[in-house]
Amino acid sequence: MSIHESPLPQRPRLLLHTALTPAMRERLQLQFELLDAAGIGSARRSELCAQVRAMLCNAQSIVSREHMRQWPALELIVVIGVGRDGIDRIDLEAAAELGIKVSKAPDVCAEGIADHTLALLLAATRQIVQAHEFVRQGRWLQERYPPTLRFSGQCMGIVGLGRIGRAVARRSQAFDMSIAYTGRAPKNDVPYRWCDSVLELAADVDFLVVCASGGPATRGLIDARVLQALGPQGVLVNVGRGSIVDEAALQQAMQERTIAAAALDVFAHEPQVPEALIDLPNTVLTPHMASSTRQGLQAMLAQAEACLLQHFGLPEITD
Repeated sequence: MSIHESPLPQRPRLLLHTALTPAMRERLQLQFELLDAAGIGSARRSELCAQVRAMLCNAQSIVSREHMRQWPALELIVVIGVGRDGIDRIDLEAAAELGIKVSKAPDVCAEGIADHTLALLLAATRQIVQAHEFVRQGRWLQERYPPTLRFSGQCMGIVGLGRIGRAVARRSQAFDMSIAYTGRAPKNDVPYRWCDSVLELAADVDFLVVCASGGPATRGLIDARVLQALGPQGVLVNVGRGSIVDEAALQQAMQERTIAAAALDVFAHEPQVPEALIDLPNTVLTPHMASSTRQGLQAMLAQAEACLLQHFGLPEITD
């Protein structure tokens, strides 16, 4: 390089706490120096600690105050997740104190989650999984499958009428369902019936669908009293956070047929699922996959990329 040439600006160093698709990795490498957190030892961390300016995380990443302090040059944490999914594993108070911006993808997967919610509810009410096994085991040759619960024309109660809850409500109306809801406060822009408490809501509906965020305010919100109010023909669906449902109370309610069925995509201690819930014949369980569609992942990756580029004032990456 001659004395008249300016040195090329150093690419910002980006610490990866999540796997990337090959295409996404190739795109980001054009603008960032990528560092895989899993492959960085203590010596390398000491060398890089004052140079890492951003982190890219997923919904399972835990970033504590202590972790943030290990990277004093950190400016930005981007989470590939939905709503508060993943954000509640990041110490937001510490980030604010340390001047670190935290960004998330708030709404790109709401439609996919709503699709999965209706699929769970249909599977639970019409016993799709159990009926499938009934046919596979050859039992149809000996007997008829017993009647199941009706799906259309029922009353749905939604706990948390945010983007996901609204998308669930829209789909449910196509099945001629009436909609009631509860949450932090009533909404002025929806025609659905408001209930002051989750207990009141459960007592008035056939299906109780949990779309709320996690955290201390909703921990154990769906307890034994709520399940008792939902009743023996009621069905519980949880696509919010596992901490919202008291799993011990749910197990007991299912065993005693206090409610008819439960369909769960989230659990309190993922990926560990209580054996009692797995063994019950009236549960439908999926591995926290409601937001996991190929299109949704691409949209979240694109939003994460846009956030990183905007923060560092870098030009858009073109194919």
